[in-house]
Amino acid sequence: MTLKIASPEKRSFFTRLSQATAHWAGKPQTFFVALAIIVVWALSGPVFGFNDTWQLVINTSTTIVTFLMVFIIQNSQNRDTAAMQIKLDELIDKVEGAREELLDLEELDEDKLEEMRAEFEELARKARAAREGRSG
Repeated sequence: MTLKIASPEKRSFFTRLSQATAHWAGKPQTFFVALAIIVVWALSGPVFGFNDTWQLVINTSTTIVTFLMVFIIQNSQNRDTAAMQIKLDELIDKVEGAREELLDLEELDEDKLEEMRAEFEELARKARAAREGRSG
């Protein structure tokens, strides 16, 4: 199976925007710019008499930025998770003896995932017990 990968120029505007925003939001410089804005706002308090409008400016600004960043970050996280899942699926598909029924685990409900987790925990417990038996 051959996948056709879209070139970066063919990505949607929102994808490009969310990637760029997530990239810049994670930089130390962005943190210090945000910190500087807060410091300037705080220092301007005496000039505006710490009035309601002065408080409303920062409250409204931070609420809007937070609201929009939730969607940007979620989009970026969804894309990263999907890409990682595809890479893991490729590895499961190519490894000899791998259980192919694990390929779509993200589609299962919580109860089924817990059953499978318990199964792997039991395998790990048995492997530790066997190792302790050999080394003890």
